[in-house]
Amino acid sequence: MNDLSRLSFASNSSSADSRLQLLVLSNGHGEDVIAARILQALLQQPYPPDIFALPLVGEGHAYQKLNIPLIGTVRTMPSGGFVYMDGRQLARDVRGGLLQLTWSQIQAVRRWVRSQKKLGQQNAVLAVGDIVPLLFAYISGAKYAFVGTAKSEYYVRDEVGILPRQSKAARWENFSGSIYHPWERWLMSRRRCKAVFPRDGLTAKILNQWPIPAFNFGNPMMDGLEPRFNTQQLYSIDSQQQELTRPLMITLLPGSRPPEAYKNWEIMMVGVSALMASFREENSFVPNSGKVVFLGAIAPNLDIQAFAKSLKSHGWQASTEFPLPLPDNQALIFQQRNVYFLLTQQAYNECLHWGDVAIAMAGTATEQFIGLGKPAIAIPGEGPQYNPGFAEAQSRLLGLSLILVSEPAEVAVQVRSLFTHPDRLHLIAENGRQRMGKPGAAQRIAECLMERFFSQ
Repeated sequence: MNDLSRLSFASNSSSADSRLQLLVLSNGHGEDVIAARILQALLQQPYPPDIFALPLVGEGHAYQKLNIPLIGTVRTMPSGGFVYMDGRQLARDVRGGLLQLTWSQIQAVRRWVRSQKKLGQQNAVLAVGDIVPLLFAYISGAKYAFVGTAKSEYYVRDEVGILPRQSKAARWENFSGSIYHPWERWLMSRRRCKAVFPRDGLTAKILNQWPIPAFNFGNPMMDGLEPRFNTQQLYSIDSQQQELTRPLMITLLPGSRPPEAYKNWEIMMVGVSALMASFREENSFVPNSGKVVFLGAIAPNLDIQAFAKSLKSHGWQASTEFPLPLPDNQALIFQQRNVYFLLTQQAYNECLHWGDVAIAMAGTATEQFIGLGKPAIAIPGEGPQYNPGFAEAQSRLLGLSLILVSEPAEVAVQVRSLFTHPDRLHLIAENGRQRMGKPGAAQRIAECLMERFFSQ
């Protein structure tokens, strides 16, 4: 926000009556988290808005942590929000009351806007997710902005051109010249739509071909990932020499949705076993020290003992020796020869930053790891989230940074290939940062929202 805008904004905000009343709509746990990051940045603005929320899927725990009041009925549907993956999931949600819930939520949004107008308050709606909250924002009758988390032009094209696709049905995704269909672009081009924040620069560039106020401010998914320990803190005096002799670190990202995450872990363990076998070969690719550390990033909502039990069944022995100064004194440590395996539920950021490569069967976590410039090897599972369809789509989204294998035993071959081709690692680093953007997006979006909502 420039100085002139700040002065205008300050004068507009001089009275309590002019404080912006903002309603946030989102449709999924990941969308709630992204919205919460933007709201935290908004609350740090000189004249922060009064914020309300309505999570259209789930119970909105991310909002509750910020003490943001919810305006309507919330409920967790049987699918958990993954209806687009499977028609059977949609049918289960309909039987579980989806249509009634949707209608009551539409009424709640319109009721909230009417009440703010009666009080003479400036009001606006921020939609985070896909066309569902965007449509709700339009129906509300208020001015609105949209953070598009579900779609990216990278699903159908890269900087060179349209991606080749085997399925004829896949052409539907880009039939009108954009991953966003004409009816979605219509909603984004209305006068009441003050700003659109796509997830990457390529998508913003394509949307700017139409009268859509699209801004390339980055992806809030890359915010808040700073580690408590950086890599330099791993070393003592001769950091350069110790960087050359540090262990190879491999991060495991099984996802956060039970029971799927537990099934994913068993698949990943087959890949780990193949890697362990490759470490014992004479021409092993393990650099310098010959030491390896696996970092298991386990979501706090999962049972870490289930993962520990799995490790023991694969021959890992419990250990008390910390190979790294991990900021988690509750971490579980296992060992096979000079290879360590750490399970942690409190050092997620360190697992992302320290890992040289990831074995991944997750959505957001995989994208964040790659956004840090790292390669990830993905193994399609049984779902409902990380199934072959999702993994294939994610590989288009993330490009050469995500390596899909059909069998977990292929992980060892791919890891060897990565670390014997350093030029490939350099291209992967550039690609990941370009597709996911620089940190600080939430702050940039928050400043733009305040300016756009008050200046127009």
